[in-house]
Amino acid sequence: MKTIITSIMSVALAGFALSPMISSAEEEMAKPVILEGTATCPKCDLGTAEECGNVLQVKDGDKTVIYQLAGKVDMEWHKKICKAPKEVKATGTVTEKDGKKTLVVTEIETMEKAEKK
Repeated sequence: MKTIITSIMSVALAGFALSPMISSAEEEMAKPVILEGTATCPKCDLGTAEECGNVLQVKDGDKTVIYQLAGKVDMEWHKKICKAPKEVKATGTVTEKDGKKTLVVTEIETMEKAEKK
């Protein structure tokens, strides 16, 4: 019985000791970022989806990183970019699941609008 309790306590302490590292990684992912790129429709413009949606293409050197947009962007906003992609500046937090990145948008504006300020 004493061995079982000791083992349980060891596992609990190990998990507790690792929790700051996990929290730091989660906090790093949760920091707001500002991304600039091309907002477009994955169905109508890119032909990579069966339904309309909102994605942001961001250049990273030679590669283009695609972020699924969530949060403040909705289908009403989507009308601005569905048939004609727009250069935008988006603020939000990035999450990644199964190799796909999502930007949870808190603010987004077209670059023409951003430049006029």
